[in-house]
Amino acid sequence: MTLDVVNAQNEKIDSIELSDEVFGGAPAQRLIWEAVVHEQAGQRRGTHATKTRGQVSGGGRKPWRQKGTGRARVGSARNPLWRSGGVVFGPQPRDYSYRLPRKVARGALRAALQSKLAEGSVIVVSAFELPEPRTRFGSELLEALNVPGKVLLVDVTANETLDRAMRNLPGVAVTVSSLVTPRDLMDAGHVVITRAAMEHLARAATGSGPLGRAGSSASDSEVPS
Repeated sequence: MTLDVVNAQNEKIDSIELSDEVFGGAPAQRLIWEAVVHEQAGQRRGTHATKTRGQVSGGGRKPWRQKGTGRARVGSARNPLWRSGGVVFGPQPRDYSYRLPRKVARGALRAALQSKLAEGSVIVVSAFELPEPRTRFGSELLEALNVPGKVLLVDVTANETLDRAMRNLPGVAVTVSSLVTPRDLMDAGHVVITRAAMEHLARAATGSGPLGRAGSSASDSEVPS
């Protein structure tokens, strides 16, 4: 698979080769789903909480005597059966994150790249070169590359000039290749990536390079069939 490498004026200046065996097949949508669920679970705050009968205010004394009233016996107004009483087995603060197998994370990243490549939504540029970190220059770059809508810009290292030029444009996100996740790729309408960042992602997706944020806490378990 050959991808054109263009400059800031959207003119072809070079090309990059990707393995057809790796990126030419049908993407494994199930792995993408697992990676997206894993990322969203890790971002949950998990601060929801309900009060048990020991935390509800009031109810320190017995509402009425045990016998002789004709009513059911009760020991506290904080009884879960009563209105404004405690909650039984209600949600409590917890951490929703979990470990994602490393090979699943790699497979999901590879599948997301396959999906975007199949759509023709990936544009490889030689570099992001802007004269100044101004929104006008960022907008002109996107217009020259013809990438409307939601766009993900990926560089191999942090680019402050690019980040400042794009941060006021709606629907435009800037990141580095070591932090790209399948969710980032699938959420973007177009992916504009530098050649160095594309090579880094290709190595990470095939297992010949380090995996970034998507597999930072993963193990080396096999991908389930």
